[in-house]
Amino acid sequence: MASESKRHRIERMHDEYRILCEEFPAPACALHFTNPFELLTATILSAQTTDKRVNTVTPALFSRYPGPAELAAARVEDVEDIIRPLGFYHAKSRNIVAMAHDVHERFGDTVPHTMDELTSLPGVGRKTANVVLCNAFGVPGFPVDTHVIRVTGRLRWRTDWRSVHPDPVHIEREITACFPPEEWTDLSHRLILHGRATCHARKPDCAACPLNDTCPSAGIFG
Repeated sequence: MASESKRHRIERMHDEYRILCEEFPAPACALHFTNPFELLTATILSAQTTDKRVNTVTPALFSRYPGPAELAAARVEDVEDIIRPLGFYHAKSRNIVAMAHDVHERFGDTVPHTMDELTSLPGVGRKTANVVLCNAFGVPGFPVDTHVIRVTGRLRWRTDWRSVHPDPVHIEREITACFPPEEWTDLSHRLILHGRATCHARKPDCAACPLNDTCPSAGIFG
């Protein structure tokens, strides 16, 4: 692809996003939750696994530990027994119990709703905090997961698309600078859905991709 000016890149981003809006008219978080604490817990558990798999263990987890106070008082070993199918269950169990303890002790059983407060909790990074802010509290946020990193790189929506280890914070800032805040949440959801449905990690289905005509990476994966 020939060198592209910033203006043309942003115009192409918006054109391609309009197509993704048609492709995914009603995007939503794939994790099942009924309140901010459940979403926070589920998002911590979703690291290195799929949302679908997380949804198979959270009903039992939330039934036994319905709130921060109950989970804070849990034995880590008992939590491990429930979430074992997710992998990395030792660390995840410690993290969610410690997170629940802080929510209980520091925030009176109420999940905080600012980035700084959320990221002060054990096991909560910026991506997790953004998921909670935008899906539980309606605060504009742009969660950057592996799908967002991959899709924005292949589409060359970001200037560091060649980077082997791109910085998620840089990606968040660069992409959100091109869209109004009210679009950030659905933009992230649609990029994730596109990554899951078509722009797969190992073998993207370029032939079926609705962005095939303009994607700079179309067809290069064999």
